[in-house]
Amino acid sequence: MRVIAGEAKGRTLVVPRGGGTRSATDRIRETLFAILEPDLSDAQVLDLFAGAGTLGIEALSRGARSATFVERSAEALKALRRNLETTRFAERGRVIPANVIAFLDSRPTGPFNVVFVDPPFVDVATAEATLRHDALPAALAPDAVVVSRSLRKHAPALPASARVMRAKNIGEETLLFLRYSHSAAGG
Repeated sequence: MRVIAGEAKGRTLVVPRGGGTRSATDRIRETLFAILEPDLSDAQVLDLFAGAGTLGIEALSRGARSATFVERSAEALKALRRNLETTRFAERGRVIPANVIAFLDSRPTGPFNVVFVDPPFVDVATAEATLRHDALPAALAPDAVVVSRSLRKHAPALPASARVMRAKNIGEETLLFLRYSHSAAGG
């Protein structure tokens, strides 16, 4: 797997051993970042369920100012740290070894401009809990974009405060581009 575009274009990324994570394919990343490109310049990115960090690293390569990666798997964390070193983004990336819900329970401060919510496909309940967590909209910048990746047949139910700006089906997967209502971000 390689970084597709930007500053680190062509650099090889490692993925963790085993089946605990599922990195976004080139096709998914190309589609996702073609849509997100205008939102990336100088953005602060939050990569939840980061795995090897492919989404956050691609965002950094394309102009994001910083990325916070939240991941709990020891194997994925090793790959993520190695990928940040390989791409020379270690200083712009912050790695938090934690469960995503516990991280949100800690009331993270942003403001984050772009958030990736990309849990294992089989864990729809965790995706929904993440998207519904009251700390998520509170950590968002105005006009922030939250991207949820899931299987089309197992798309998570969304909170009332989230509005689908765009949905993109790619094979069996769905990318939802969400904005949270400004009143939800206030508290």
